[in-house]
Amino acid sequence: MVRQRTLKTITKAVGVGLHSGQRVELTLRPAQPDTGIIFRRVDLPIPVDIPVSALAATDTRMASTISNGGAKVRTVEHLMSACVGLGIDNLYIDITAEEVPILDGSSASFVFLLQSAGIELQNAARKFIKITKPVEVREGEGDNLKWARLDPYHGYKLSFEIDFAHRVVDSTGQRVEFDLGSGNYSRDIARARTFGFTKDVEMLRANGLSLGGGLDNAVVMDDYRILNADGLRYDDELVKHKILDAMGDLYLLGKPLLAAYSAFRSGHALNNKLLRELLARPDCFETVTFEDEKLAPTGFALPARAW
Repeated sequence: MVRQRTLKTITKAVGVGLHSGQRVELTLRPAQPDTGIIFRRVDLPIPVDIPVSALAATDTRMASTISNGGAKVRTVEHLMSACVGLGIDNLYIDITAEEVPILDGSSASFVFLLQSAGIELQNAARKFIKITKPVEVREGEGDNLKWARLDPYHGYKLSFEIDFAHRVVDSTGQRVEFDLGSGNYSRDIARARTFGFTKDVEMLRANGLSLGGGLDNAVVMDDYRILNADGLRYDDELVKHKILDAMGDLYLLGKPLLAAYSAFRSGHALNNKLLRELLARPDCFETVTFEDEKLAPTGFALPARAW
């Protein structure tokens, strides 16, 4: 059967939050089958567990934040993206502040952490959410149109198109498609960094955002050029980061998807709206397992490939 996965050992990381600028420590620990992914705020007087859930998302401005009562964890999408990219089902994430560290702005450091801890197959069938009918959400119209959609697909592939009126972005790839079954997440997606524009920095910081951002953890552009001395990691790094984000946002569902996701100018808010629309339409999905690995989509029965 296609089995659930967790870590073999504990692994740790230290960094700063992209938006809060606070120092934060992460401890990633193995979890039993059917636990799911649970963030634990260990800095609070009484530690609080925050299970990953589409309905736990309480703020989607510039990042995905999940909450349980008054306790929250911000900017979970890069770590969640690494988990789905490597096929991690069950994990405890102890965290000492309210924001996941940004590290280098991509999910590559999280991939390294997870792979260095080792991935263990568990004696329980992996549960997938299989899309059976299309689900779509749309906002705006004309130049303000944006949409996101899930279609039936025997596997998991994502296509994303960005549309920024900016000369630097225009010079990079603005559409990309990635298939998790046939592609290599660690090589093709994980190194894509978050990005931003110098003209937005003052506004963001005035609103308490991007306090920990800089050239060491983001691609930064002014009106004419990319300011990072080393340039881009991929020719189409910006749109690949949107795929990375979408994978993390959609994994808030708590189980891996069997679907084709497509989007135009989507972001954290619309991705979560898509998940909520899906959950509101139970006729559009079913939960499936694969007792016979041969019936699973190509590549889903095997542990994720390394770099």
